[in-house]
Amino acid sequence: MTMDSAPARHTGQDGTGHGGAAAGTTAVRRSRAAIHPPRGPKAGQARPALRPQRVRRRDGVLPLLTADALAAVLTAAALPAAAPPGTVALPAAAAVPAAVLLAALHAQAGLYRPRLAPSALLELPALAGRSAVLWAGTAAVVAAVAPGRALGWAALLTAVCLQVVLACAGRGLVNQLRRRTAVRRPDSALVVGPGAGAGAVAAALHGRPEYGLRPVGLADTAPGDAADAGPLPVLATHEDVRRAVIQNSVRHAVFTRPPEADERTASLVRLFHDHGCRLWLADPAGTAKATGMRLAHPGDQLWGYAVQPLLPRPARPLERWAKRGIDAALALLALVAAAPVMALCALAVRTCDGPGVIFRQERVGLYGRPFTLLKFRTLRADAHESATRWTVAGDRRMSPVGSFLRKSSLDELPQLWNVVRGDMSLVGPRPERPFFVAKFSTVHPGYEARHRMPVGITGLAQINGLRGDTSIEDRARFDNHYIDTWSLWQDLWILARTAASFFRFRLGGS
Repeated sequence: MTMDSAPARHTGQDGTGHGGAAAGTTAVRRSRAAIHPPRGPKAGQARPALRPQRVRRRDGVLPLLTADALAAVLTAAALPAAAPPGTVALPAAAAVPAAVLLAALHAQAGLYRPRLAPSALLELPALAGRSAVLWAGTAAVVAAVAPGRALGWAALLTAVCLQVVLACAGRGLVNQLRRRTAVRRPDSALVVGPGAGAGAVAAALHGRPEYGLRPVGLADTAPGDAADAGPLPVLATHEDVRRAVIQNSVRHAVFTRPPEADERTASLVRLFHDHGCRLWLADPAGTAKATGMRLAHPGDQLWGYAVQPLLPRPARPLERWAKRGIDAALALLALVAAAPVMALCALAVRTCDGPGVIFRQERVGLYGRPFTLLKFRTLRADAHESATRWTVAGDRRMSPVGSFLRKSSLDELPQLWNVVRGDMSLVGPRPERPFFVAKFSTVHPGYEARHRMPVGITGLAQINGLRGDTSIEDRARFDNHYIDTWSLWQDLWILARTAASFFRFRLGGS
């Protein structure tokens, strides 16, 4: 097990992002008058992170699935009448598997991914290709199972053409209804980027309501660059963007250059993602490069600007539930296995340092919620460990027993009960006290984003030696990288590395 969070050198830069909203043609107004900060916590308290919001989607995924399924079923039903004479009707049982297979083929081709300007005619080549695969496969299966019902080439071509026509018609209807809904009930959006390019994209959204995005601000990522923001505010800091997202119920963020272009822009990606916003890239300068997080839709555009969705890593709820189940099971087994060791530790603390074996302290967990962390007491009974003192390493009030427990990480064993209770995970960012969470969140970029994942006994930062007097900025970077690339296998790898370091009895601060 790893040590608890310990003092760190504040080596990072000031972590304020930049953001805002814009649309129009007049001069820039750098103002926060339209954004009123929500009532915040008292000084010295951690600001609780918000649980990701469920976004109201108008991407038409369910209607598109319905249209495709109906097209497949209707094609199967109408084939005997539309095909050349002598074509035998397909078994009724073949319609449902055909519809499921068609949905899978369309999903693989990205035909259900979000688009700002969907067009069934532009999707025609992809629809035709998947329809040909579907019906060729269906014909092969039917010929193998029921040779008397085998489809001839003419019937197969008829099925493909009928399928394409019905699918195009259904998708066209869905897209038309979606556009009408978008005009009546647009979603709030922020445009993110520097200079005139961001202002131009915001103006395009403002003047073309059919895209369904109503710009409420411009997040200027290059302070000093003039942008035509019109009457909308240009948000100057990361906190301003956060307030705008909350108070305007922002559901979309449109970037005007790749998010990895600079640190300020990249930091906003995580903020928008944590608040459930859909991310888009509209690149006026045409400088975007394909990356692993991006999937382009040829033909999708925002009033002439090429646009594509920025697809974040999926939430994978089943794996998260598996993580919780594994945590509880392993923590219970570890408690049983470590019971003799814990009994000896408790006896040593009680004998050498007096009553009060368990030390309790408030820490910040998932989504900023506080919980009570358990540890074996390492200071003498008459000593008080301050919630605002960074470390007690080298404290004269620490007995030899307490020093041994800290150096060996045995004082962390009671946290297994925190894992069983669900306060913590075995692997995750280390929890910190509210005073320091509030302090570090204002100084180090990305520190607050660590609370997107349950806090843990050990983590990626700890196995890389970021314990004791090490950089908080480095820890936050490792913690966020762990969250962004999380997998069950990575958790097992971190646990194995932690166990190896524990048995090597590595010395380090807490």
